[in-house]
Amino acid sequence: MANADRKPQVEYLVFDIEAIADGDLVSKVRYPHDQLPPAAAIARYRSELLADTGKDVLPVTFMLPISVAVAKIDAEYRLLDLAVLDSPQFRPHVIARHFWQGWNGYGRPTLVSFNGRGYDLPVLELAAYRYGYSVPAWFNVEARSYEQARNRYNSETHLDLFDLLSNFGAARLSGGLNLLANLIGKPGKAGVDGSQVQDMYDRGESAAINDYCRCDVLDTYFVFLRTRVMLGKITIDQEKELVVGTRQWLEENSATLPVYAHYLSHWGDWQAPVD
Repeated sequence: MANADRKPQVEYLVFDIEAIADGDLVSKVRYPHDQLPPAAAIARYRSELLADTGKDVLPVTFMLPISVAVAKIDAEYRLLDLAVLDSPQFRPHVIARHFWQGWNGYGRPTLVSFNGRGYDLPVLELAAYRYGYSVPAWFNVEARSYEQARNRYNSETHLDLFDLLSNFGAARLSGGLNLLANLIGKPGKAGVDGSQVQDMYDRGESAAINDYCRCDVLDTYFVFLRTRVMLGKITIDQEKELVVGTRQWLEENSATLPVYAHYLSHWGDWQAPVD
């Protein structure tokens, strides 16, 4: 007889990260002769990038994870839980350790991200390097190419929705996650975007950063569900049931986490086209 109390197996981890610049590293590597304090080094580098590229987002090599939100999803694509790592201290070395330990501890579920291959995972991989964490199941570089966890086309280990929907970069996915969320009636960017995270952190707004990260994970989850419809894994009616169940979960948890009430205040329901 099956154990009725047994917890559902986590099959997918939908995740998102927010990162801040390591000012000491920027100062040492970019401006070794200027002896700039961390904040001044970051400001200078951002100014240079803005002048050169029109954007002041630093390369992943200089970034530290300051927020990682993870949604646990079962084999039927139901949301089981959504958490931010190392709350309320949000220490980069602990966040990175918990991420890799969690992935291993849950039996290495499929990671699901939006552009995680280009940003989120490189930040977390470099954190493992920086802090001396061993992750052999992820860096299984001696396996056959298509079985390596980091292989770009190994969607059983990591499903990057950006890769899926852009055909691995063949098409330009202008609008990104915000656009895809809005197409299915979900909030998308409701007042905050990643370019603001550094300034928010400098103002001591760690809680707001983590709220934003939670909302990005919710958007990613709903986009993930719609891709399951596209791939024939679930029907559109099953997706609707999952969305209704998730909305109920958000309502039930909004008293303890007001960010869910904020998310629901921007909620919209997808409308099927009429013939």
